[in-house]
Amino acid sequence: MNRSNLIAFFLAFIPGASFFYLRRPFIASFYGLMFMIFFLVSLFIMADYGYLFAGESIITMFLAMCVWFIQFLHSIINILKDPVQSVNNEDGLVEKTDDGERLFITFMSLLPGLGHMQLGLMNRGLTLMIAFFGLLTMLIFITAITGHAVFLVFLGVLPIIWIYNMFDVIQFLNRKGKGEELKDRSILEDIEANRVGKKSKPIAMLFAIFPGAGHLYLGLQSRGIQLMALFLIGIFLMDMLRLSMFLFLIPIVWFYSFFDALQKVAQYDEGVEDVPILTAFRNYQKWIGIGAILLGAYYLFDQVLLHMLAPVFETYFSTDLRFMYYQYFQTFVVCSLLIGAGLHLLSGSKKKEKKKEVAEGES
Repeated sequence: MNRSNLIAFFLAFIPGASFFYLRRPFIASFYGLMFMIFFLVSLFIMADYGYLFAGESIITMFLAMCVWFIQFLHSIINILKDPVQSVNNEDGLVEKTDDGERLFITFMSLLPGLGHMQLGLMNRGLTLMIAFFGLLTMLIFITAITGHAVFLVFLGVLPIIWIYNMFDVIQFLNRKGKGEELKDRSILEDIEANRVGKKSKPIAMLFAIFPGAGHLYLGLQSRGIQLMALFLIGIFLMDMLRLSMFLFLIPIVWFYSFFDALQKVAQYDEGVEDVPILTAFRNYQKWIGIGAILLGAYYLFDQVLLHMLAPVFETYFSTDLRFMYYQYFQTFVVCSLLIGAGLHLLSGSKKKEKKKEVAEGES
């Protein structure tokens, strides 16, 4: 029975499995048992003793990872010793295929972009490498600057890029095995090859992941800027005013923007009009300006004046101004705004009803 070095390579991620596949049961059992012993001991210590023996649990888990890494390297070295493999073709004849190069390129592709570079696809490899490590660097930088770990949620995109990179390399290896010519094109160039109309629909759908960006790419400036502002300003205000109870609005804005962008992409060939989301705001520029001034004054008090006045109040009035502010004042401001908005909407609806009654009476 012929054995595939590529299958043995993927089995190497499971301790001992690659050696079982290559019919080396003693080494496979050794690595498998050593890994399971250290791993289970670590879990047992953490489950029974908790933080009292957290150091011992971490050490045993580290030893389990060392066993995994050693068996992985041993598997790779063992596979690379036999780079040529015998296979049966359709005519029943035995021929030689260079499986070593295929395995080596697959192994290199564990780091996004390197497998493509080994195939001579420099542009495609650089695109994937920059996308992977650029996103990772940007998220770590933003998290470090803002101090908000919520941005680490976007790390979920990295496995998607990694899996795409692996499948893309395997696809190119299959093409090379068939004798096809490999074209060094970046992923964006492939997307542009599917362009329909003046704008690329795949790129517009890609940009739609960030609220408003897809609309801006399609030339819908007013709609895109409003959606982007709603998303970003909403996050800023809810963080500044500590309105965690309204965080559910952020996903609503995101989903609305995303599906609205997909709808605009579908209608792009027929002609899309740039209709703003909040057309009523054009008639309330004065109130928007007043709101911006009040928001600036609130932020000035929150970040500067509060810290200057707190020691004075504590000295002369024996009052903890910070406690009063964070405990009551912010809640009072938010409740006042919500009540005011509700009264304004009710008064507006009553005025419309009166206008309808007057119009019906005249008719």
